[in-house]
Amino acid sequence: MQEETAGAGTAPLESVDRALRTLDAVAAAGPEGSTLADLSAALGVHKTTVHRSLAALRHRDFVAQDPVSGRYALGPAAVRLADRYFAEDDLPARLHGALVALCAATDELVHLGVLSGVQVVYLDKVEPERAVRVWSAVGRRNWAATTALGRAMLAFRDTSRATLDGYVRAVEPAGRVDAGHVADELHRARGRGYAVEQQENEPGIACLAVPLLRGTRPVAALSITAPAERMTAQRMAELHTSIREVVPPLLPAGLALPAPR
Repeated sequence: MQEETAGAGTAPLESVDRALRTLDAVAAAGPEGSTLADLSAALGVHKTTVHRSLAALRHRDFVAQDPVSGRYALGPAAVRLADRYFAEDDLPARLHGALVALCAATDELVHLGVLSGVQVVYLDKVEPERAVRVWSAVGRRNWAATTALGRAMLAFRDTSRATLDGYVRAVEPAGRVDAGHVADELHRARGRGYAVEQQENEPGIACLAVPLLRGTRPVAALSITAPAERMTAQRMAELHTSIREVVPPLLPAGLALPAPR
């Protein structure tokens, strides 16, 4: 079997290039992994050569081999690289351009947030020219169960009802939000691709939010905040369309919005 050259030119170091291509093929196989024969066919490289690349990747834990099936999947070192890339410290810098573009397209206040325990932490925000009657600040925390940001992430984590009850019980003051209501909101969010909250944090203010997924796991969420009088069902649907048009091309590699259902 003839070995392919990478791209139009010659790779600077062929063995390294081949190992990186092998790692990419293993990642593409997903959590079920791939056999040596399938990797060889996908790469157009002889099995013996692919096996040498896999051995090097296994040595540094970038690839793991199932001892029963013999299939190869990503190892813990590869997962750690992705975790570092999407660390909270890096997310605002990597996603700020998407927030700026979304704010410009919608003329509304845009936030970036992540889950921290039972709360959401606001990592970044971009404000429109027109004033928005809402107090927010980078570093501020709010209850995940009462915010669109938190609900977007909880919905796409497929949070169990027992776990969700814990998020709701943590909200202060007690009884501020009903667990059944939040569960219904998460169910609706999974169906339409975005979560909402209507005046549940501040009177007169409403939000919608979409999760940012790495694979199937939410690592953050983007929200749009506006006066509740403007946030009709039609307006929210229009804003979600704007998110789907503006944000995906500006996301760093490895992050995506939920696929339409």
